[in-house]
Amino acid sequence: EGANLEWAVLQGAKLEWADLKEADLANANLENANLENANLEEANLKNAYLLLANLKGANLLRANLRWADLRYANLEGANLEGANLKNAYLKKANLEGANLEKANLKNAYLGGANLQNVNLEGANLEGVDLENAYLVGANLREATLEGANLEGANLEWVDFEKADLRRANVKGTNLEKTSN
Repeated sequence: EGANLEWAVLQGAKLEWADLKEADLANANLENANLENANLEEANLKNAYLLLANLKGANLLRANLRWADLRYANLEGANLEGANLKNAYLKKANLEGANLEKANLKNAYLGGANLQNVNLEGANLEGVDLENAYLVGANLREATLEGANLEGANLEWVDFEKADLRRANVKGTNLEKTSN
């Protein structure tokens, strides 16, 4: 708990079920690391390099992932409630079924990401880029999407109840089967 792993090189590390609660992993290289079901509650992963990392089922409750590189990462079923993902890079990341309730994704990049059945209730998605993202069945109730780019995103069965979509780009999206 609270380990200092700042700038650590943990490329390809096998850290399944690891308890890294409140650990400092700022600027750490976790490329292709296996963190399946790891406890990263309130961990500092600012600027961490998590390309192709496996975070399936991980607990990232209130974790700091500002500016983190999570391209092609697997976050399926992960708990990111209240996490800070401001300016994070999640190109083609898999977040299927993840919990991002009240998370901060301001200006994050999620182009081509899989967000099927994700919970983003009350999340801050201001200025987020969701171009060509797959959001089928996502919960975006009371989420802030002001100025977000949703161009070409699949929004079937998305719940937008009380969501703020001011100035959002919805060009090329099908809003026919959404609830609001």
